[in-house]
Amino acid sequence: MARYLESIVENLTTAVVVVDADLRLEAVNPAGEMLFELSAKQMVGQPLERLWPQTVPLAGLFSDTLQSAHSFTRRGLPLSLPGREALIDMTVTAILPHAESSRQDPALLFELTQVDRLRRLAHEEEIVDRHLAQRAVVRGLAHEIKNPLGGLRGAAQLLERKLSESEREYTRIIIREADRLQGLVDRLAGPTRPYLPVQVNIHQVLEHVRSLILAEVGEDFVLRRDYDPSIPEFAGDPDQLVQAVLNLVRNAVQAPSRVITLRSRIERQFTIGQRRHKLVLRAEVEDDGPGVPEALRDTLFYPMVTGHAAGTGLGLSIAQDIARRHGGLIEYVSRPARTIFTLLVPLRQDYDPTG
Repeated sequence: MARYLESIVENLTTAVVVVDADLRLEAVNPAGEMLFELSAKQMVGQPLERLWPQTVPLAGLFSDTLQSAHSFTRRGLPLSLPGREALIDMTVTAILPHAESSRQDPALLFELTQVDRLRRLAHEEEIVDRHLAQRAVVRGLAHEIKNPLGGLRGAAQLLERKLSESEREYTRIIIREADRLQGLVDRLAGPTRPYLPVQVNIHQVLEHVRSLILAEVGEDFVLRRDYDPSIPEFAGDPDQLVQAVLNLVRNAVQAPSRVITLRSRIERQFTIGQRRHKLVLRAEVEDDGPGVPEALRDTLFYPMVTGHAAGTGLGLSIAQDIARRHGGLIEYVSRPARTIFTLLVPLRQDYDPTG
């Protein structure tokens, strides 16, 4: 029976860790090894605070649990690991000696569930749903604006023929402003030409964007590279991908930032929305600017939303639209001195020509 129960624990997807009364690790199941990225041999005998320093303030609760045998749960605890951060839901239960057990000393059983991935998936689904709804509204609005705008421009052209040269300046202003609004409406509607997927090297895209930005801003910024040269080519529209990355970098330039890093990585078995992909490209634009204002964080990818005085509020919306057409999306994390916008694109995907 004991071996049967041990087998069940070993096959749980929830991480299970047992520590003694001195908070030293006694046992860990395979899911716990995966969570901490250490083997059981490396973990057993180690103080809990060394493996998980963020639990130090909870030492009093652990002691109370051993004495009272009352379980408790803490949600969203940070876990710092080499190269990444995780959020953990933790339930702690006392294991007390009793007559039917050979165990003589009390212990604590930790059930640990990583929740940041679940939160990320829920957040991505929200981004996708919000973006699709917003695109439908914007395209409908753009269609409704185009017809009267065309009529307004045509009427101004007809009127211009009947006016003297001195009076035609007024109709030219109308025509010029109608053309400007037409361009704005076209940009709101997003890319209209069909995608022309070819084999794309993401580093050629990043280098092209880098050369464009250096030509625009000169020596005012440091543009660093951090590439993974093993990333394979993939099917995509290089012009559209250049536009998406260029919009992200220009957003960082306007932040303002002094150091901008272009980074490429591969994610394996990565979920975007509700689809799991074997390989996903991560193209990141990191800057050291002040970060995204709190008031804009939930609406940042909406058209006409911008925190920059000279911005149009279309760059991030268009970039998100391009990412969606490639089967991916753009997400970001931001705090002062470190903001990262990430373009996620499956290396194999079905194209959505309608976005």
